Amino acid sequence: MTKNYPTVSEDYKKAIEKCRRKLRGLISEKHCAPIMVRLAWHSAGTFDCATKTGGPFGTMRFTDEQAHEANSGIKIALGLLDPIRAQFPTISFADFHQLAGVVAVEVTGGPEIQFHPGREDKPQPPPEGRLPDATKGCNHLRDVFAKQMGLSDNDIVALSGAHTLGRCHKERSGFEGAWTSNPLIFDNSYFKELLSGEKEGLIQLASDKALLEDPTFRSLVEKYAADEDVFFSDYAKAHLKLSELGFAEA
Repeated sequence: MTKNYPTVSEDYKKAIEKCRRKLRGLISEKHCAPIMVRLAWHSAGTFDCATKTGGPFGTMRFTDEQAHEANSGIKIALGLLDPIRAQFPTISFADFHQLAGVVAVEVTGGPEIQFHPGREDKPQPPPEGRLPDATKGCNHLRDVFAKQMGLSDNDIVALSGAHTLGRCHKERSGFEGAWTSNPLIFDNSYFKELLSGEKEGLIQLASDKALLEDPTFRSLVEKYAADEDVFFSDYAKAHLKLSELGFAEA
């Protein structure tokens, strides 16, 4: 899809770059990359292409959206970001939250992801229930990522690879455990672990196992497990698409 990015001032661009540096320091110091990716994803993943509502437009600033069941624990990310947020009042929440996700991937060794500033903050949050359910399979993944958000099978599998970061927390999601042995490093180990089967101490959810049950998904899992460079390239494109759903549409 062709994008028509808004023009932002030179001062705004400078603020974004200074904010990027501050975020690098915070995320490195606090080891909080996983929850920053979650914040960015959960903000963007509410986009509905049929109604053009939801999406990466700063609505996680509202307590109503923070209270959605899928966002349990998201206040931790927002609390960590508050001191930096206070330094950059001219940056929209929308840009700020998506920039945090981009930086989180980069500082953990992942690919560089393009970032285009200029998102505006929407005045109200989306309805609850638009984010994917980890207990469901392939049809659900396509319903949410393809039908609702407008993403491809390739995007679904590449984005799933970000589970190389972070872990499930019982008190937030009902599940407990990490997907990989080093949940603070962004690499292709999620796909390798998925293909090697369940291991003690690591977790595989229904939505993870579903990627092996569908032949299209499985071929992509195998491709990414075999070649990290290909995964990084596809992930960077998919993350960019996710972070710009509904933004700068020509």
